[in-house]
Amino acid sequence: MKETYPFSKETESIISAAFDVHNGLGAGFLEIVYKDALELEFQSRKIFYEREKEYSVNYKGTILPHSFFADFVIFENVILEVKAKSGIAAEDLSQTLNYLKCSGCKVGLILNFGTSSVEIKRVVF
Repeated sequence: MKETYPFSKETESIISAAFDVHNGLGAGFLEIVYKDALELEFQSRKIFYEREKEYSVNYKGTILPHSFFADFVIFENVILEVKAKSGIAAEDLSQTLNYLKCSGCKVGLILNFGTSSVEIKRVVF
């Protein structure tokens, strides 16, 4: 039986776009190149997204002076973090979890293009 996740249909469409990007470019480029290619895929597939969306960080009722920028917010509900390195590390998972806390989104995807196949991690908050 296939495991289901929140927003599984949406995340599968994002993952499909990621596979097309990786098939077209392979590994070895900088993150920004994969972000640009993903943006083209999202546009061609009519996937609603926001790129480099800014979120404030609230600490004890005070908005801190430094905010963060999610690589993409897809369908207004999924945080997408793009990596291009040898593997997804624990700090990448922590970063995505913190983004979910601040954004109110429930699902995060980390896509790593730095390996021979796209590495995928789902984070559910």
